[in-house]
Amino acid sequence: MLRNRRRLVAWLLAGVVLAVVLTLYDADRTGVSDPKAAPSATPSAALPGTATPAPTTTPSPSATPSPTAPPGTGEPSPSASATACTSPGACGYPDANSTGPRIALERHDTGNMSVKKDGTVIKGWDIRGSLDIYANDVTIIDSRITSTNWWGVNLRPGFSGLKVLHTTITAVPGMGPDNGGVNYAVSNMGGSSIEVGWCDISVFGNALSMGQGNLHDNYVHDLVAFRNQGGEWQHIDAVISGGGNKGRLTIRHNTLLNSTPVDKGATAAVGLFADTGVVSSVVVEDNWLAGGAYALYGGGPGATGIQVTGNVFSTQYHPAAGAYGPVTAWNAGGAGNVWKDNRMSDGRPVEPAS
Repeated sequence: MLRNRRRLVAWLLAGVVLAVVLTLYDADRTGVSDPKAAPSATPSAALPGTATPAPTTTPSPSATPSPTAPPGTGEPSPSASATACTSPGACGYPDANSTGPRIALERHDTGNMSVKKDGTVIKGWDIRGSLDIYANDVTIIDSRITSTNWWGVNLRPGFSGLKVLHTTITAVPGMGPDNGGVNYAVSNMGGSSIEVGWCDISVFGNALSMGQGNLHDNYVHDLVAFRNQGGEWQHIDAVISGGGNKGRLTIRHNTLLNSTPVDKGATAAVGLFADTGVVSSVVVEDNWLAGGAYALYGGGPGATGIQVTGNVFSTQYHPAAGAYGPVTAWNAGGAGNVWKDNRMSDGRPVEPAS
């Protein structure tokens, strides 16, 4: 009896030893006994508040060659991707979201209305008509003007101080007096500066027409081509100046679009022309310019004091901003003329043709 009990204990001890040996062998074979034995194929989740490091990759060379620079744009910039712009609004330039009235409007069917009282303020009006200004220091703000006249707002000679701010100025295509066309959103016939800012402007053939003024933070777009009373395609410009001005014209931080086809009259986003005299004292700074035969006409021979700096020439209508190039009629030798830091929307530098 005692012998049988000793045999049983011996067998039990042998079984325990065998089980321990097998367990150790299996643990050593699979590596699960040491968490460092096998690296995990799946990254572990990051602890709260910690960043998961991104995997390191080796970039492969691009199979696509660098684009050829359009005429007048210089060589492609090695850092073009860092300075590329995709659209005006995405790159901080005015668009429909940052221009026009900021308050509710009240409809006013004024027709072609003349303003003759100094200091008049028009605010919150939805005007069906146009405004002809025969007064000083008139302010039009937070309003909408829908014109079928030659203009939306016109400052007459001998008057000054006009301000047009946070206003939508448009027209009814085919209903204007110039053989169905409408010509000027804002026209300055006066002899002093006016201010046009944060306005949404569309349809008019020559949207902003003046020799002197402060044009800033405006969105000019969707200009409509038409044949004028002479039967010719009207020249279409977002901003136009005919020269001979006595004061300064400042064009700063606007979006100026001219999508009109060249064969239907497209001229420029900014057209500085010596039609009525020498072009002088103009600042064109930090604008988004697109479209026209050329995006910018620079004043031509004799132009002086023309500063063109920090503008983006957009490829949204043409690879070279304008149908034929970004700029023409630039007088590089004119006194006070400065061309600096202008680029295409994909980052390439723009230099006038020499």
